[in-house]
Amino acid sequence: MILVRNAGQQTILSGMKSRFLSIASVFALLSYLSVANPVGATTVDPELRDLLTETIANAESFDDRFDAEVWLFDMSLRMERFVPDKAFRLNLLKNIHREASRVELPPELVIAVIDIESRFDTYAISRAGAQGLMQVMPFWLDEIGRPEDNLVDMETNLRMGCTILKYYMDMEKNDLRSALARYNGSYGDIRHTYSNKVLNALRARWHQR
Repeated sequence: MILVRNAGQQTILSGMKSRFLSIASVFALLSYLSVANPVGATTVDPELRDLLTETIANAESFDDRFDAEVWLFDMSLRMERFVPDKAFRLNLLKNIHREASRVELPPELVIAVIDIESRFDTYAISRAGAQGLMQVMPFWLDEIGRPEDNLVDMETNLRMGCTILKYYMDMEKNDLRSALARYNGSYGDIRHTYSNKVLNALRARWHQR
């Protein structure tokens, strides 16, 4: 578990370890999975059912199938308005969870970073040249001796972005605001503009209560 010095940040990160959906989330999930027919009966969307079944079966970063179902259902509902494509959304969530878990970061934090950095656009390029979901700078490819790698590739971008963020979290002894500022290159901003954007997104959209 990640520990942080700020009590408010500790609450956020501890809450992200919750394993259970609220009753409201369950009803929302049932509505999401069902499609009303003209006579009022409901049927499960078979395409989404198959996608979820496949994704859960291959979600190797989860402790068990129930954990996968809870997290993927919950986050898929939240992410739908940003990423309408069901297959891409579930694949993205599975990869985020795997790469975040690999470096012991809360996956919800990584989602919040992506939310602010690229709005879930794998092809995003900033004015400074940062690329992909987590807006990784291309010079890192030369630094690690892999100039041929493609930063708009989902898996490459998530692996590098999560590794970089974890490095800064360790450097800052899990002080979220400072680590996020270093990740964004805005360290020293006394207003914590970028860090607050990520933390606000985390609280409002991705934090599991």
